[in-house]
Amino acid sequence: MPRIAPFPAIRYAPGTDLQLVIAPPYDVLSESDVAELAARDPHNIVHVDVPTGGDDRYDAAARTLSQWLADRVLVRDDAPSLTIYRMAFTDATGAARTIVGVLCGLEVVDLDAGGVLPHERTTPKAVTDRLDLTRATATNLSPVWGLSLASGLTAALAEPGEQVGEMVAEGVVHTVERVSDPARIAAITEVLAADDVLIADGHHRYSISRTYRDEVRAATGRDDTDAEFTLTFVNELVADQLSIEAIHRVYTGTTIEQLRADLSGCFDLEPAPEPSPSLLARMVDLGRLVLLAPDGTAEWLVPRPGAFDGVRALDGAYLEHALAASAAEVSYQHGLDEMVALVGSGTVAAGILIRPTSLEEIQRTAREGLLMPPKSTFFTPKLRTGLVVRPTAPLP
Repeated sequence: MPRIAPFPAIRYAPGTDLQLVIAPPYDVLSESDVAELAARDPHNIVHVDVPTGGDDRYDAAARTLSQWLADRVLVRDDAPSLTIYRMAFTDATGAARTIVGVLCGLEVVDLDAGGVLPHERTTPKAVTDRLDLTRATATNLSPVWGLSLASGLTAALAEPGEQVGEMVAEGVVHTVERVSDPARIAAITEVLAADDVLIADGHHRYSISRTYRDEVRAATGRDDTDAEFTLTFVNELVADQLSIEAIHRVYTGTTIEQLRADLSGCFDLEPAPEPSPSLLARMVDLGRLVLLAPDGTAEWLVPRPGAFDGVRALDGAYLEHALAASAAEVSYQHGLDEMVALVGSGTVAAGILIRPTSLEEIQRTAREGLLMPPKSTFFTPKLRTGLVVRPTAPLP
């Protein structure tokens, strides 16, 4: 089972207006988003987490972080702590939800070592940026999101800790509470240590932490430094907390006519209503996908009997199977409105709307040691960066 470690958290000083300094995760920010956040406050976390400039930008980020610590813009806890993190929001159906988990140090384990499980294949992605930033700052800035397969974590976090921050972003109330009592820390970590942790979001960040850990081991000859762990938000895998949305498929390198032909081997195509939230709900009820054409038309993709025998019951896996011989190139887009706008722009051949992956399928896939296709899940709301920063072992 994975080891869990408290740590002396770095936080914004008491009295800081977190609305001005906290940011979404780096990998959902556009250049304009970064510029807006940076202009919002000279101490916004993007000045460290998403540094701009030339080859020295990572060193500049490290200098900025050090200066903020010296100026007590950021302060470090006196003793190791855990941080309860709550996100209260209203989901797309109008239901009130609260996700509660804990920000902690999660053990960095080798591939296939068990304890910390991936749930989907990752797409090729440059990792130099995050690795260089970690090396320079010797901190974990953006947390990985993990799901504990152990029961009882939600109950263990029910009692509030010492509130150390609250902010509202996109209708979500983000609250963080410090837990410094050794007995309660031990109780929470005991629950977490009882079963595996499944990575929900942040596979690349976790992989980078493994590379960084290996570098620290090679440089120090030790395997007991803070680099053995990485900043992770862990909550219990329970349906009433999690909100999972689909990441839809976008196709280029082909034509809509050719894509229809490629899909016809596994799907029957029938006229569908225009894209809308109600269409997404009908997709789930009917067990169908939807093809979007640049001319604004939509078509049901109805699986043909027997076409997917032996294929895992995931829309992403269905499409990989159906288009295995196709020349079409796939990319990914979240959000119905964004999909309709992108396909309607004429810059892509077509889009396909898929259904959200169920929690049961996520857990079953992980337990069986299998991996889903890339971008099978989109967990919402997104964790915020800057509420807690975790120091790591600096390289000599």
